[in-house]
Amino acid sequence: MGGLAYCGAMHCLECGAALVTDPPTRCASCGAQLWRNAKPCAALLVVDAGKLLLVRRAVEPWQGRWDVPGGFCEYGEHPVSTAIRETREETGLAVRVTGYLGMWHTDEYTNTRPPSITVCAFYHGELVGTAGANRDTEVSEVGWFDQDGLPDEIAFPEQQVPALASWRAAVAARDTHTPMRDFPDV
Repeated sequence: MGGLAYCGAMHCLECGAALVTDPPTRCASCGAQLWRNAKPCAALLVVDAGKLLLVRRAVEPWQGRWDVPGGFCEYGEHPVSTAIRETREETGLAVRVTGYLGMWHTDEYTNTRPPSITVCAFYHGELVGTAGANRDTEVSEVGWFDQDGLPDEIAFPEQQVPALASWRAAVAARDTHTPMRDFPDV
């Protein structure tokens, strides 16, 4: 198995030997190369009546800070589906994706060993109703904000500050409804 991904244990995925250093590294026992690859995530910038939906994180990292609803992609799950699912889980709202904004990376998950790197696909979205589900325990509060009144305490600022700046530019350019050629059902 060449090009192995690191799974969080400090042992080789090939032979089980203890690793001397965090990936990227080569196992001293069997020579397998282990990598510190980015984990795919997706987030949805939901707008309703001109206001942006944000959630306050109830857990680390960035507990207490405002966050764009989103999370990690499940195995085999398209990022569009992740963005919709995570928004529903975190807010109890039914949403739909209207376009693609872009991708940003971060290595701000410093509470894992080694620190996790994520690459997040950000999408434009709109509210279509309530999903009837209770809010996830990862969220302590849901809020709607004017684009010029976003909170200063943003989670994952390395990733979300530039994403929010790009979102503002897209809103100003009226460019929030874009074709989704890799996910034609949107």
